Amino acid sequence: MPLESVEEVPCKSLINRVYGNNLPFRWTINPYRGCQHACVYCFARGTHEFLGYDGGRQFDTRIIVKINAPEVLREELKRPNWRREIIALGTACDPYEPAERRYEVTRRIVEALRDAANPVSITTKSVLVKRDIDILQELAQIAKVRVNFSVGSLDDRVWQKTEPGTPRPIRRLEAMQALVEAGIPAGVLMAPIIPVLSDSKESMETVVKAAAEHKAQFLGANVLHLKPGSKEWFMPFLREAHPHLLPEYHRLYRGAYAPRQYTEQVMAKIDELRDRWGLHDRGALLQGPQKGQLALALA
Repeated sequence: MPLESVEEVPCKSLINRVYGNNLPFRWTINPYRGCQHACVYCFARGTHEFLGYDGGRQFDTRIIVKINAPEVLREELKRPNWRREIIALGTACDPYEPAERRYEVTRRIVEALRDAANPVSITTKSVLVKRDIDILQELAQIAKVRVNFSVGSLDDRVWQKTEPGTPRPIRRLEAMQALVEAGIPAGVLMAPIIPVLSDSKESMETVVKAAAEHKAQFLGANVLHLKPGSKEWFMPFLREAHPHLLPEYHRLYRGAYAPRQYTEQVMAKIDELRDRWGLHDRGALLQGPQKGQLALALA
């Protein structure tokens, strides 16, 4: 996705506290805002509106870089009250999105986490994470590390229409395998599972089977949700690409989330497939250096 602009902005703080009983982590870091991956369903699109930009094309093409993020993080990690809890890196925009090739902000963040022996969970659709295998290996020797590769479907048609700026899903699995073989815990986050487009048992088993064959150490899944800011972008895409699905989506997404019964049915299939292919739930507990056990899965 061609860029309109990259804005370099300083940040005053970086580690963000999140609240919610259902979240398996309390702290997040997002070095970028906006993302060239241009995923039509991205739940972070609404955050761009806080900057005065739209959550559609401008989210894909106007990227905000927190240029001093690594230096701010080093100071925050030194605070006496910081207990080296797990930090989720990339909960909104991908920390390894294309701008990272130029700025290397995420690489320097991982270096800061390594120097502080601080555990981290990284979620990405990018293969650029392979560049940082050296640092991740060093961090994994002194703290808990997990890398979650987001792969919702292996169908090229679904990928090209819904994630046009991302590497092919099979390349993500190959990158995951490279990390695992380098001793870095990594697995698959099958997300989002998109109703009708990628929720058949055959489609999901294709992903689970490929994850197992590429040495995934865990696999989790989430069903598509359409919060304000993302729904306004996703539904026009659906109207253009799959107009026959509109009635079904109006039924399923009267709010931000699909009905509980539907979601439970999908997750039951995932549980069955995970057992069939010998994969662990990515919600396996992570033992932090000073903070007891925290579930690693990214909501």
